[in-house]
Amino acid sequence: MEAPIRAREALGFILFSLLFSICRSSSLNHLLISNAERRIDLSSQIVKVYLTLKVENAGSTPTSEVLLSFPPTQADHLATVEALVTKGKRKKTTLVRLDVKPTELPDAPNDAKYFTIYLANPLKSGESTTIEVLYLLTHSQEPFPAEIAQSESQLVYYRDSALILSPYHIKQQTTFIKTPSTKVESFTRVEPSNRAGTEIKYGPYEDHPPYSFSPILIHFENNSPFAVVEELVREVEISHWGNLQVTEQYTLVHAGARHKGVFSRVDYQSRPTLNGASSLRYLLARLPPRVHSVYYRDEIGNISSSHLRTDSRKSELEIEPRYPLFGGWKATFVIGYGLPLQDFLFETSDDRRYLNFTFGCPLLETVVDKLTVKVVLPEGSKDPSAVVPFPVEQHLETKYSYLDVVGRTVVVMEKKNLVPTHNSHFQVYYTFKPIFMLAEPLMLASAFFLFFVACVAYLHIDLSIRK
Repeated sequence: MEAPIRAREALGFILFSLLFSICRSSSLNHLLISNAERRIDLSSQIVKVYLTLKVENAGSTPTSEVLLSFPPTQADHLATVEALVTKGKRKKTTLVRLDVKPTELPDAPNDAKYFTIYLANPLKSGESTTIEVLYLLTHSQEPFPAEIAQSESQLVYYRDSALILSPYHIKQQTTFIKTPSTKVESFTRVEPSNRAGTEIKYGPYEDHPPYSFSPILIHFENNSPFAVVEELVREVEISHWGNLQVTEQYTLVHAGARHKGVFSRVDYQSRPTLNGASSLRYLLARLPPRVHSVYYRDEIGNISSSHLRTDSRKSELEIEPRYPLFGGWKATFVIGYGLPLQDFLFETSDDRRYLNFTFGCPLLETVVDKLTVKVVLPEGSKDPSAVVPFPVEQHLETKYSYLDVVGRTVVVMEKKNLVPTHNSHFQVYYTFKPIFMLAEPLMLASAFFLFFVACVAYLHIDLSIRK
């Protein structure tokens, strides 16, 4: 009896997969891009790509999905993909954010990776819409030469395609690449192409079939420090007595061209613009407002080379490492601070409490390879759940602190390959009974009471042998 049921289930799954592939292939066939403009910003270690697509529905049925394709070399370094669509006319235009999700297609050419953009309204036959896409790439600039002396500038390679990789036919397309400076050693020419100042233009190219690809290589100067946080552990501890304690443990590395030779501090300080132009001199952390009890230390002890600036909207902590970081050098340090609890802890209508805090790294212009956020809930908290605006790995732990009996629940969230755009808010919901706040004071009072009872009993008991 079970064999026919399983056979029918397998047949139904095959038919559903076949229908899905037919619908997806038909949507690929009747969509085309009439105009595409791509702008690539290489001014920092994070590659920012702005893509404007004018999509037309040349078929007979409406569609609500548009595919983006990336070569596998870019997909491995893809940090985030965002899509917006313009609504309205002239001065009354508004930008509407669209859902973007990764998608797998069975017969992807050259192992291309796909993302699906879900339109707010189906695109009817003969209609067109303009989609604004922003995606960020990390670890996409390769230092060459791989080692430089203290007085040399940092040169890097960037690899891409003069043509936009797309599963649709593109009628006309143009690519603009912006470099940090006018010093460009070489770049691949795909006619028509030209260079003016810090901008390289490829195109316009007309009538290219789907999956057209023309590799290019750009060798240019980029002296911006490649600050990469290999691992960051942020611990946010909630205390219902009015404080929110945040501790951040950093493992920082300069991922640019490795430093060769000896380091001369005299040359570095006398001519900072010529010696160590790509070195990491300081870091700027954007902290929440009303921050207090800020400290910055490493394994040796407290580091005094820091400056804190606060106002009603934000707090900025400027820190300097014990030594300037050149390519390949590492530094480990800890930043800690306290915050008023009433600014971040709230209650829902069903008597649940939730923490509203920022996810990501507070250091500006840094790439985080691995981030772990730990939210330590008060002892006695139950039913914890986290809401994060992007996919993360979650699990629960237990932490024991002072006067804890059953331990504190810790909500752990992990994510890899983060950029500053991931600094968005997340929420952790939990239930807590106020009676648990009396556990530790009662424990201390009971301990002191028993101690005094023992002292009184000891003073009144005669333990001598003689009467």
